[in-house]
Amino acid sequence: MSIPTNPGDFLSRRRKLLYILMLGALNALGPFTVDLYLPAFPALEAGLNATQAQVQLTLTGTSLGFALGQLVVGPLSDKFGRRFPLILATAMHIAASLGAALSTDIGTLGLFRVLMGIGAAGGAVVAMAMVRDLFSGYAMVRMFSRMALVSGLAPILAPVIGSQLLLFMPWPGIFLFLAGYGTAVIVAAIFVIRETLPAEHRGQTGLTMRQRYRVLFTDRIFVGLLLVGGLNFGGLFTYLSASPFLFQNVFGFSPQEYGLLFGINSLAIVAGVQTSSRLIKRVPPQWILAGSTTWMFLMAVLIVVLDQLGAGLWGVLVPLWFYILGTGFTFPTVQVLALAKHGAQAGTAASLLGAATFTVAGLVSPVVGWLGGSSATPMGAVQAVCILLAAAALWLIVRPRTVPSIH
Repeated sequence: MSIPTNPGDFLSRRRKLLYILMLGALNALGPFTVDLYLPAFPALEAGLNATQAQVQLTLTGTSLGFALGQLVVGPLSDKFGRRFPLILATAMHIAASLGAALSTDIGTLGLFRVLMGIGAAGGAVVAMAMVRDLFSGYAMVRMFSRMALVSGLAPILAPVIGSQLLLFMPWPGIFLFLAGYGTAVIVAAIFVIRETLPAEHRGQTGLTMRQRYRVLFTDRIFVGLLLVGGLNFGGLFTYLSASPFLFQNVFGFSPQEYGLLFGINSLAIVAGVQTSSRLIKRVPPQWILAGSTTWMFLMAVLIVVLDQLGAGLWGVLVPLWFYILGTGFTFPTVQVLALAKHGAQAGTAASLLGAATFTVAGLVSPVVGWLGGSSATPMGAVQAVCILLAAAALWLIVRPRTVPSIH
């Protein structure tokens, strides 16, 4: 019989299931905020008299706002507990969603998308920090993987829901839906979610926010993982930014067909996350990262080669699905390695991880718009560069052979 070593070990099976569902739903607010409006990109382009690049910049604004929000929410959650920053950030998300629904030009929409990103950051940071509060080692890996089963539904369902909403309402209805989601999160935070960081543990290290950041930035492995995680998500965000135009304008998909395709591709992330989480018990996570980055680079190059050879739709779909599978393998390994040594500042560590992820994504996604969306080559080329840089960060900064084992 195993001896409980984590606070989460004392939770009943029913309570653990509740945490899995609630934390997964919190974590899903970010993906819903990003993915729900992707099928509406062509409608936004036409309805707001905007260019393709301008519409993609609203996605960039969301990701940069998400990054900024996490940098604020993370340290606050270490100092004041998890629930208060979550409620505050989500209230901003609701107000910004309503503002986005009322926008009449692309600039105003872009501003509210930044604020939506800031507000959505609360759920992502708090969910990850709560898991670290309750668990460590392989117990933390299991919790992340189970939570990912819930949050992994977001990128599958969001574009499907978004495309269906477009059947009977104009694009502002998508943002009204997001305001409703944010309201549900606040209700859960107030009435359902319990505080996982006791008052006596808040700020227990005596470190200021600046000192917390210094602890993390002087950890070579953590810094390398920030780059690996950010560049991995940058490659995925390249797909998010390019795919609405590529599949709807170039390959002639309807918004509903695109939503279905997006859902099928998102299954690859779920499959990758779950397989990776189980594989970690047998293979150290740094070596899973080594394999996944190599695999994704090969798939990105294959997208470019097959597109140039005129292989058509299937020449894009097949290697793209397997590329996305590789991102799923990467996500849990980065999270586990980054948080394993930093339980005392889990909120700050989670915020930096998320901020790096969305900052790189925000900087990368417009590049595809500037390169043009008339073929899959720009998307594949940017993905290849992102993963090549991620592999360089893994081998030159993280250095897999020097990473200590997790317990």
